[in-house]
Amino acid sequence: MRHPLVPLCALAGAALLASGCSSGSSPVTSPAASSPVALKNPAEVGADELGQVPVLMYHQLTEKPASVYDRTPADFRAELERLAREKYVPVTARDFQTGHIDIPAGTHPVVLTFDDSTNSQMRLGPDGNPAPDTAVAILAETAKKYPAFKPVATFFVNADAFSATGSARALTWLKAHGHEVGNHTDRHQNLRSLDQAGASGAIAAGQQAIEKAAPGTRVTSLALPFGAMPQPAEVAARGTGYRYDGVYLVGANPSVSPFANAFTPNAIPRIRSAGPKDPDAEFGSSRWLDKIAAAKNWYVSDGNPKKVSFPRASQDQMAPAFASRAQPY
Repeated sequence: MRHPLVPLCALAGAALLASGCSSGSSPVTSPAASSPVALKNPAEVGADELGQVPVLMYHQLTEKPASVYDRTPADFRAELERLAREKYVPVTARDFQTGHIDIPAGTHPVVLTFDDSTNSQMRLGPDGNPAPDTAVAILAETAKKYPAFKPVATFFVNADAFSATGSARALTWLKAHGHEVGNHTDRHQNLRSLDQAGASGAIAAGQQAIEKAAPGTRVTSLALPFGAMPQPAEVAARGTGYRYDGVYLVGANPSVSPFANAFTPNAIPRIRSAGPKDPDAEFGSSRWLDKIAAAKNWYVSDGNPKKVSFPRASQDQMAPAFASRAQPY
């Protein structure tokens, strides 16, 4: 579904109201476990694990974009290659929101998210391999070209996801290849327009659809359709049959680090993928990646997932919950 963009440059946590948004063999392999490497001095790599993290939002890949939420396969491929060249390493929403960020020293995390479970994102051919120019295929191609770039993403799905492949087969494939399956409600309802019972029911139904299609799936992330927060806001993260560590908006700015005081797991902003001259480009991915690179205020990993390293001057930004892992320098 297509959604009008609404900038969300100032978040107000759970009280925020956002509007907008919206088996055969395979050449794609699961990300390998990190090999043991010698840890580097945080200062040597300029580690700053309190820096900004772009959470990018995608919908449809098509050769003929019909809305600002559409991107061509070439656009997507170019954006992934830019991220790889700039030392970004994809992590899932699940790992990001819980602070389980295990990437090499000197690199930056990026979260790739896909809404609406479209066939352009995930479609398997008769041979069981991803169809050309689908998001999963392009991710795998990029990882092959740039080995440090992990081909992992989070797919926020509705009921009857990925119709060309079938929910059961598609979700099982995604899980087997290191991707995360998140909830986007069963039928993409505007949760703000529903009462508490209706909103909770729509979220629970989405959860049930995932569990039915791929039994045993651990769903810990929700993306709000249209970016619309239910009332009360707590319904988004907690309800009968579901409990989420992260709730994602349709925003227009990067997220702060999950280790920062200002991090709001129930209202995490995302950046719409967009070219530098697209409508509302100021709030799109190309411009934001430029700004982050120019300011150098990105999250820089120390390479040690057990520690949170940052310049000592940023000590007051550290969330108390992670104090035992703090490594200022």
